Amino acid sequence: DIDHLNPRVQKELVEWLNWLGTDVGFDGWRFDFAKGYSADVAKIYVDRSEPSFAVAEIWTSLAYGGDGKPNLNQDPHRQELVNWVNKVGGSGPATTFDFTTKGILNVAVEGELWRLRGTDGKAPGMIGWWPAKAVTFVDNHDTGSTQHMWPFPSDRVMQGYAYILTHPGTPCIFYDHFFDWGLKEEIDRLVSIRTRQGIHSESKLQIMEADADLYLAEIDGKVIVKLGPRYDVGHLIPEGFKVVAHGNDYAVW
Repeated sequence: DIDHLNPRVQKELVEWLNWLGTDVGFDGWRFDFAKGYSADVAKIYVDRSEPSFAVAEIWTSLAYGGDGKPNLNQDPHRQELVNWVNKVGGSGPATTFDFTTKGILNVAVEGELWRLRGTDGKAPGMIGWWPAKAVTFVDNHDTGSTQHMWPFPSDRVMQGYAYILTHPGTPCIFYDHFFDWGLKEEIDRLVSIRTRQGIHSESKLQIMEADADLYLAEIDGKVIVKLGPRYDVGHLIPEGFKVVAHGNDYAVW
């Protein structure tokens, strides 16, 4: 524990960050437990070290209902993420991990895919409001792995990647999934589709269907992704689109 309000602490941390940049070669920062100190302090570190990329871990609880599941409306949760970016500098390199999307996606793939369309018709996580500043993920070293604090349903992990790797935001791939779970080939295929079609953090998302057993969305008019067990979706796919990836309850055209 250190006192981030102490000028000496700030000065020495900035010096260390700049050393990491100039001498070691790092050009991006991950702010661990960023809710433990103010966005104003994080702004000092970003402004005085000038990274090309910075992402904050702001892990707070979603709003839950009496059934123990997340409420449909998670606006206060994603507003907290947006507020942090605004305070650090919305025009700069600051981003946050999209914990709102993570929490909703965790539950949605368990037969509640209607959750992936918010009340405004957009994506319900931070990517629905400010995708350029949202870093999406399926799991990380805290939520998954050996700590297992908030794991994604293990048999539906590839549905999670089919979602984040075709959608706006900046997707982040978990080391364990890529190297230890035998998913490298499937994830690689989705990455290549994203790259080939030029899908980016601010791509346009059009949600076509969002029911319990089907989520269907089109991105930039180039890619269509389906999640869920429903197979009779051919009539919903525009002419000219062909399947380029598929797996357990997901497909990409």
